[in-house]
Amino acid sequence: MSVIASSLKVALVQSDIHWCHVTQNLVNLDALLTLDESIDLLVLPETFATGFAINLDVAEPEEGPIFTWMKCTAARLNAVVAGSVLVQQADKKANRFYWVWPNGHYEFYDKRHLFCLGNEGAHVVAGTQRKIFTVNGFKILPQVCYDLRFPVFQRSLNDYDVMINVANWPAARRYAWDQLLIARAIENQCYVLACNRIGDDGNGVAHSGGTAAYDYLGQPICQVKDDNQGVCVVTLKHDKLAQFRERFPAHLDADAFTLNI
Repeated sequence: MSVIASSLKVALVQSDIHWCHVTQNLVNLDALLTLDESIDLLVLPETFATGFAINLDVAEPEEGPIFTWMKCTAARLNAVVAGSVLVQQADKKANRFYWVWPNGHYEFYDKRHLFCLGNEGAHVVAGTQRKIFTVNGFKILPQVCYDLRFPVFQRSLNDYDVMINVANWPAARRYAWDQLLIARAIENQCYVLACNRIGDDGNGVAHSGGTAAYDYLGQPICQVKDDNQGVCVVTLKHDKLAQFRERFPAHLDADAFTLNI
């Protein structure tokens, strides 16, 4: 079996998001992103520049100011920058996971599963496509927050190596966050990268973090301290993942299915 002997260095950001203050949030992120080493990929939390203010007038046009900051940051760091932004779509918004390359090229995934308890569907349009992005030979499945609870949508068809979930996941359900991330890594035999925020949002909902990287065994390999802003840098090894899958090829016994979205 041939393997891609490549690595992927990722920086995972855990930040306190100031409610609806775009400029303040971007200045805060710039202060956090004083990295002393080169990276390939930077991952930011869900709605990192506004908070989860889905019912307020905070959505930007496509390729708006927040997106422009992502482009500039990608060019400055010479790395892919990923994170979610509320983008205006007719009378609703998309919770859009942008994937921005240093050269300005970009792709995106719109959050598929909308949080009914938070009435997200009244303000946000659901995504209609499952996407796979690629960098340094790694195939990556982007997911946003509530998507984590729906394993069929995330089930690997032997088509990705890394799952990324960016979130505003409340502290009250933190145990579920930690356990589901571990489960997704084990059942899909993949690396899992998770970015969550800290602090209280404008609705008084507390967030404790849980930003971490997990290997294909579900073991944590990088974590940011709870209730603290910080950046965790981790290097993923493609050859180690491929060797594990070859030694323990559970995917060969997986049930065949078709996902209708």
